Amino acid sequence: MKEYLTDITVSHTYNKVKDEVWKLLGKISKFGPNAQEIASKVENAVKMTLLKQSNLFESLRFRYFGPVDGHDVNRLVKVMNDLKDIPGPKILHVLTVKGKGYDLAEKDQTKWHSPGLFDKISGEIIKPVVNSPQPPKYQDVFGNTIVELAEKNQKIVGVTPAMPSGCSLNIMMKSMPDRAFDVGIAEQHAVTFSAGMATQGLIPFCNIYSSFMQRAYDQVVHDVALQNLHVVFCLDRGGLAGADGPTHHGAFDIAFMRCIPNMIVSAPMNEQELRNLMYTAQLPETNAPFSIRYPRGNGVMLDWKTPFEKLPIGKGRMVRDGEEVAILTLGHPGNFAVKACADLEKEGLLPAHFDMRYAKPLDEELLHDIFSRFKKIITVEDGCLMGGFGSAIGEFMMNNNYSARVTRLGIPDQFIDHGEQKELYDECHFDANAIKDAVRQAIGEAVLV
Repeated sequence: MKEYLTDITVSHTYNKVKDEVWKLLGKISKFGPNAQEIASKVENAVKMTLLKQSNLFESLRFRYFGPVDGHDVNRLVKVMNDLKDIPGPKILHVLTVKGKGYDLAEKDQTKWHSPGLFDKISGEIIKPVVNSPQPPKYQDVFGNTIVELAEKNQKIVGVTPAMPSGCSLNIMMKSMPDRAFDVGIAEQHAVTFSAGMATQGLIPFCNIYSSFMQRAYDQVVHDVALQNLHVVFCLDRGGLAGADGPTHHGAFDIAFMRCIPNMIVSAPMNEQELRNLMYTAQLPETNAPFSIRYPRGNGVMLDWKTPFEKLPIGKGRMVRDGEEVAILTLGHPGNFAVKACADLEKEGLLPAHFDMRYAKPLDEELLHDIFSRFKKIITVEDGCLMGGFGSAIGEFMMNNNYSARVTRLGIPDQFIDHGEQKELYDECHFDANAIKDAVRQAIGEAVLV
């Protein structure tokens, strides 16, 4: 019945007759009751009776068509072509099934959202053969750590917009179902919901993919930061997300978070720092909006479950001292710098390396020491160069009248295509090889290709 009615309502004949009748009713209305309004009410009543449902869109003066089978492409094309000739705002209601056509995917949509390589006959997901223990994924470190913290702090709650398995909040949802919330694909609501709980003394860990946090930026500013509420934003997939492509790369969060008053902006270099930043963020004395961003994929530590340690807010650390050149890193790319420094040492080059940890507030005491000792600075970040961590270092240099040659490595001012993370780090020129090239150039030696 629904499909039959849809075919009628989108047809040119029906809509031509309807328009003519509507104009006639308008003329009649001049001499008595509003005939158009009466006819509209009768039409809606008939639809509700036949379809056994009310229609919100019709009440908002939208023409509603559907529902239509979204997997019947030929019919869908015909309906959409017919709708082109119908004037005014329209809603086409299309029904689809995630994983349609593959039985296993239809039955377990979460598992088959992004399974990687699999055998299409048996459904066996093919995982790469690993002969040695591997570091955990950052998301799993988050998932296990928030449970540890919540066991010690009853005020902690977890929030995610429809990505409990992707961000590993499902671990908390299983062990503490009354303290972990999946609000659906509604990032704006996730942030405002977190803000509301924070006003009541709770400490929400709001886990949203970096790219998707863009949808809730207004709520971050007005509902959280303006009121200086104690909400911890855990931004998964910070930086180049890999094969998911331009829509999923978390390129902008450092830049758009650090310009917001009251916001603390941090990034861990490894799993231990992620745990300690989460621990620091929930302490009562922190009591401010706190952003922790970390990349997709594995970390670098096998023994990552270390005792919690408070990391002073706005304080970095020296990874290694050196000569002539100082490399300043934020987050996971610090590991690229560690490898670069080890390789350069074999060449007789000894750059210094500093893990800054915070893009806001900056460790000004450490930066004064760095700029007083080094005239060649290299910044490295897995984020956009426009307004990001490197820009923050440049602002510090200008504000304090330092003079140095600063080279910024990071994501250029363009949208980055699909590719493996390792390939994209190389393409965007901030991997270990790029850091080595930058150090050689800064020192004035020939660049080795």
